[in-house]
Amino acid sequence: MPGVTGADVARESGVSRTTVSYVLNARPDVAIPEATRKRVRDAAARLGYTPSVAGRALRMGRSDLVLCVLPNWPVGPVIDTLLDHLASELADRGLSMLVHHDRGRRPIAELWRAVTPRAVVGLTAFTDDEEQAMRRAGIQVLTSSLDEDPQHESFSVPQTGIGQLQVEHLVGRGHRVLGYAAPADARLAVFADRRLAGARLACEAHGLPAPQPHAVELDVASAAAAVRAWRAGAEPVTAVVAYNDEVALAVLAGLRAEGLGIPADVAVIGVDDIPAAALAAPALTTVWQATDAQARHLTRAVLAALDGSGESLHAPSDLFHVVQRAST
Repeated sequence: MPGVTGADVARESGVSRTTVSYVLNARPDVAIPEATRKRVRDAAARLGYTPSVAGRALRMGRSDLVLCVLPNWPVGPVIDTLLDHLASELADRGLSMLVHHDRGRRPIAELWRAVTPRAVVGLTAFTDDEEQAMRRAGIQVLTSSLDEDPQHESFSVPQTGIGQLQVEHLVGRGHRVLGYAAPADARLAVFADRRLAGARLACEAHGLPAPQPHAVELDVASAAAAVRAWRAGAEPVTAVVAYNDEVALAVLAGLRAEGLGIPADVAVIGVDDIPAAALAAPALTTVWQATDAQARHLTRAVLAALDGSGESLHAPSDLFHVVQRAST
């Protein structure tokens, strides 16, 4: 039943609204017979009554809710793992997490005013106006960033550094002509552009030509077309920097379809170290990211902000590293 109120529960159970409030808020200091408590709880269950989050927060003097705002990114294995770790870390500390996937044009202010969170965690930075409005409302605001951002106290996993590390690994294996397998999903450009920029910087530092970018769909035909383009030049590509492991797995399939050996003809390196990377044929070299450490850091930052401790938090030193396997 939509819009069920405490008054509806009171009518259904035959008690006063005050009694309903005492029962549903589990007031231990009020003497109410157990039979009456059961009648109220049963009526609330029949009607589908859900207490107001805002009202509960006002009664308790605080909220136990942390709102996590996810930008308009596809939810792949890494984001899914990060959110899972973050929810678990917060739950261990008595906090609940609500994830908002920001895919529409609804102002974020409408959401935080409706759910009254105790803290808001953004996986990227908010606008200055958004952040100031939340802070004026007494909400703690924390953010994460894709690269180091001196304007915000945020945890960052520098995406340019990931691209540089991929190239450094391949150059160390003797490769000089590289391809870059970009994602076809435009929503990933915020990551892919930074990783490609890092790959270009590393190539420039070694006096090598910039990596040749091609968008690769997650299918064999698209990957095979990219492989043919990479191999068609006067100096064929001998190694591919892939945006992530899923794109890298597509490249492996494209190389096999073109009858090329891996890594004898073309080496491949991905990012994320998803479980399928180790099961590929050949097993995929990749860059591991510290998603669990990011979740722990964000949780500690939330708790420090809520406690007002001013604790100085240090990000983990091992943000990413190469996991070498047979594909390179």
